[in-house]
Amino acid sequence: MQKDHSGSAPSTPTSRIRHRRRSNEIPSDFSKLNGSHLLVDDKNKYRSMWIRAYSSLWMLACFACILYLGHLYIWAMVVIIQIFMARELFNLRIRAHEGRRAHEDRRLPGFRLLNWHFFFTAMLFVYGRILNQQLVNTVTSEKIFYKLVSSLIKYQMVICYFLYIAGFVWFILTLKKKMYKYQFGQYAWTHMILIVVFTQSSFTVANIFEGIFWFLLPASLIAVNDVAAYIFGFFFGRTPLIKLSPKKTWEGFLGASVVTVVFAFVVANILGRFQWLTCPRQRCMQDLSTGWLQCDPGPLFKLEYYSLPRWVPQWFPWTEMSILPVQWHALCLGLFASIIAPFGGFFASGLKRAFKIKDFGDSIPGHGGFTDRMDCQMVMAIFAYIYHQSFIVPQSYPVEVLLNQITRNLSFEEQKALYMKLGQIFQERLLLKS
Repeated sequence: MQKDHSGSAPSTPTSRIRHRRRSNEIPSDFSKLNGSHLLVDDKNKYRSMWIRAYSSLWMLACFACILYLGHLYIWAMVVIIQIFMARELFNLRIRAHEGRRAHEDRRLPGFRLLNWHFFFTAMLFVYGRILNQQLVNTVTSEKIFYKLVSSLIKYQMVICYFLYIAGFVWFILTLKKKMYKYQFGQYAWTHMILIVVFTQSSFTVANIFEGIFWFLLPASLIAVNDVAAYIFGFFFGRTPLIKLSPKKTWEGFLGASVVTVVFAFVVANILGRFQWLTCPRQRCMQDLSTGWLQCDPGPLFKLEYYSLPRWVPQWFPWTEMSILPVQWHALCLGLFASIIAPFGGFFASGLKRAFKIKDFGDSIPGHGGFTDRMDCQMVMAIFAYIYHQSFIVPQSYPVEVLLNQITRNLSFEEQKALYMKLGQIFQERLLLKS
């Protein structure tokens, strides 16, 4: 092998490729974190930190206004976030291979429209199932609209099924030779997006109508955990946590876990004192009208008083502590938000690395896209709903739910027969008591 003027053998193309691959395996951030320098020593990070903080304040202000308006506006916010997330994920494959994907998309006119057809069909199915009774009761004053909405709800599953079949036929008819692999890949990608987006959002909406508390607490825990992990990692981060997210550190992860659990216990006591946050929508009002709710919040949101040990008043001016029972449940949510939910972010980081992109979008300065901010929220929303249904909601059915099922699913004659049967049962019990 010939040597160059420096006396060393020239590198072959293969060795250059291997060297390039090795250099790309470990990001530059890892070298900073493994050394003696803290992340805070990187002066370039301050600019991104202030941009991130500024946009976070704007998001917090907008979220507070929407929260103040009530259930329906929060639901509308979730729908808008869904649309942005779907848009970012639909564009993901094109962004990863801009030249080739753009060329292939130009050869398939209407294919992007087909993606949105499946998206809005899924939206009609999910929200139609969740809000069907509220829609009926909202238009009870108008007979024409009442009959129209009642018919749409009655045949909602049929309508959604044939809309999906129409999209399926549309897809088959647009298959083109030499593009089968790309088209079927896009078809599978579209359905994966629908599963990811609507699985999370359907549980989120269900939490909203169980009471804003069960939406606000899990969402705030994820936000606090994310901010605390960023701050602890920024100022104290030394040890890399996971290769998928080179900016994540053990110091940030552990510090955020402690902050999140403490925050969950404290903020649950604050939020649990407001009826308009704790009242379930379906128990208080069966229509879609706006306004704050009032109800009996239940034993979880009624204060219980605990006497403090004798040595506490010597140091602090307290003799007892007031705790809401829901605060103990909040601890469980806080533990999940700090230990398990971050893996939703790691999954998103792996997905972005697979497509060789930095962020899913650029809608939020300093944060990326909406998908970048909702990755952990997806995992948390599902857990919050399952936890609420398993450990908090009583197994008995509320009277309002039973009455809705009777009025919707039984004919007049069947309702009359049920009324007579219940009358006989009550008479028999009265005779037994006398």
